Amino acid sequence: MSAIETLGPDLLDRLPASVAKPAYDRARLGAGMAHLGVGAFHRCHQAEYTDDLLSRDFGRWGIVGINIRPPHLADTLGRQGGLYTRLIRENDRVEARVIGSIVRVVDSQASAAPALEVLASQDIELVTLTVTEKGYCHIPSTGELDLAHPDIVHDLAHPETPRSVPGMLTRALDLRRATHGRPLTLLSCDNIPANGVILGNVVRTLAERRGAGLVDWIAANATFPSAMVDRIAPAVTQADIDSVEQRYGYRDGAVAIGEPFRQWVIEKKFAGRMPRWDLVGATLVDDVTPFEHLKMRVLNGAQTTLATLGVLAGLEHTFDAIADPLLSVFVRRMLVEETLATLEPVPGMDPSAYVEQSLGRLRNTAIRHRNHQIATDGSQKIVQRLLNPIRDRLAKGRDIALLPVPVAGWMAYLILASARFGSRWPVSDPYAAKVAAIADATGNDAQALVSAILGIETIFDPGLAANGTFRRTVTSALEALLSNDPMAAVRRSLEQNETERLKRSKQ
Repeated sequence: MSAIETLGPDLLDRLPASVAKPAYDRARLGAGMAHLGVGAFHRCHQAEYTDDLLSRDFGRWGIVGINIRPPHLADTLGRQGGLYTRLIRENDRVEARVIGSIVRVVDSQASAAPALEVLASQDIELVTLTVTEKGYCHIPSTGELDLAHPDIVHDLAHPETPRSVPGMLTRALDLRRATHGRPLTLLSCDNIPANGVILGNVVRTLAERRGAGLVDWIAANATFPSAMVDRIAPAVTQADIDSVEQRYGYRDGAVAIGEPFRQWVIEKKFAGRMPRWDLVGATLVDDVTPFEHLKMRVLNGAQTTLATLGVLAGLEHTFDAIADPLLSVFVRRMLVEETLATLEPVPGMDPSAYVEQSLGRLRNTAIRHRNHQIATDGSQKIVQRLLNPIRDRLAKGRDIALLPVPVAGWMAYLILASARFGSRWPVSDPYAAKVAAIADATGNDAQALVSAILGIETIFDPGLAANGTFRRTVTSALEALLSNDPMAAVRRSLEQNETERLKRSKQ
């Protein structure tokens, strides 16, 4: 190639030999599924699995990518014919591959109509989603639809012009019922527990309120399998985009970055045909729960812990946080000594080995996952990552010296972002304003801050919030985290944990 060209179908045959490309004829690829939320994770995970499958067992499983929130894709992924470069990075190693499984992209930010046209099409047999935790408009502590959510209020009043993901899916199912009646599998790939159950709950709740027998039709013609997905895919930077041009000689505005590790566990609950992703590494099971608990409580629990405590320690990336000697010891001991005991057996997996593997992945210096990015929407994550294992330990009469510290870390992260505490950093969390209001009204009193924040019942189960041991441990940690020596909370919790270990050894 002489002049710098932009990635697209015409460029495929002239890519450098060091860039892998689709091993099938994209011109013959028809659309059989749609995906909501075509961000970096989807492009590094489900789209790659599908690309692998098409290379091995070609079928009509091209993806129509739909974005209903920024950014717009028409000028990047759309202009490139759905093609993009997936870079795998591990320390000094880089592997480039062009993924071809996305056949078309649709921007539906201004109106639901373009998305509904795709979702209601009889050609679409499967819808997958990565819309983040808050995209489900659910209450984190219960998994039920948040009827007070502004988008849900709108969709209940105007079901034919929905704004929310649950509203769009409910409307699409209604349109399918009215036009062709073909069944649909709706597969959540978001990192929330029982994601299929939650998706089914929010859609059925809207359908019940719509009436006219829609909820019964959905029960007979749609399924909502749960899935556990895993691959670390940080936000793409301009430097990442520039690196493709510098290293491989072409432009790509839709680059995706990921680590080598990937995993996908899918519940066998399909309404019709499904892609045979199990032929290319996915696992089909009857119950996803043990896998998702292991991943969320170990890997994701470690990420949330390192992210919030890392920010408080002045560290930018996950690999910076886990390289810190104090935080490294803390997170490993938290997982091994407190989290693992809350997990049920996982078929074919050794939880202790999974801890070591997970911590090793977080040390990958080529995955520049910013702590602030991981801390985004923390209120939607801490229930499954931290609060549920804490509740399980308390129910069995076990100590909780370590797990409450990152809970206090989440509180401190939002408190220090409030005007009362100097607005130290910008945050993105649905509960940021509420915590800021609590901080403004309460000030520096850690006990009062904890009491008020634990009163947010949509996050904190009242039974857990009332537990004296939990309240005392969180309060003690928060007091230190808001001081001039925030890592004192980490040191003190490790000392307390060591004391408990010695007590147990003498029994």
